[in-house]
Amino acid sequence: MGRAYQNRKESMAKTAAAKTKVYSKYGREIYMSAKSGGTDPQANLSLRGLIERAKKDQVPAHVIEKAIDKAKGGAGEDYSPARYEGYGPGNCMVIVDCLTDNPNRTFGDVRLAFTKTKCKIGTPGVVAHMFDHCAIFAFSGQDEEAVLEALMEADVDVTDIENEDGKITVFAPNTEYAKAKQALESAFEGIEFDVDEIQFLPKTTTVVEGDDIPMFEKFLDMLNDLDDVQNVFHNAELPEES
Repeated sequence: MGRAYQNRKESMAKTAAAKTKVYSKYGREIYMSAKSGGTDPQANLSLRGLIERAKKDQVPAHVIEKAIDKAKGGAGEDYSPARYEGYGPGNCMVIVDCLTDNPNRTFGDVRLAFTKTKCKIGTPGVVAHMFDHCAIFAFSGQDEEAVLEALMEADVDVTDIENEDGKITVFAPNTEYAKAKQALESAFEGIEFDVDEIQFLPKTTTVVEGDDIPMFEKFLDMLNDLDDVQNVFHNAELPEES
């Protein structure tokens, strides 16, 4: 099937300013995860996954520790999740996930990114039904039968398993994230995940071409520049660079 999940490493920050943004976004996400699910990564699987991902993205240890310490202290900002949906350049479908301490400001900022690029922000649910909300785990391995067996034994509702180029990728509903991760870690000692996260995967893709390509890049840049934006998911298919 070859589900095209988004590899954050491909769009990793290149400049110091952009890296600071990445650190800030991870810090906010780690803080909220620790605050809501507990500050012990061994007991809070989503926090542990976040910390592992942050380390892979070269987020300094002091940024991670500061976010967890802030959650331990119980002080600090109170962020709430916000999700916006709409149509981007070339009529591609877009979901924007945010963590905000001021929903009115965040909505205004996100809407501006849509309007400045001649796009249309929609009502909740307008495009979400065209995406699968999935937990994704990718790791080195060959034996997909053993992986499927381990997940089935743990009563995990598996959506799909792919085995390609020595890498196994497991897709499960987002609600099965913790159960699937625990099952894999129990069955395969020392397993290291290349991908360990929850994403919106598009059921179909929309080809973006011509003048819409630079507009799409501007649109993504405007959204990713916003401090409140954590993730942008879309179904745009861009021509491969030759």
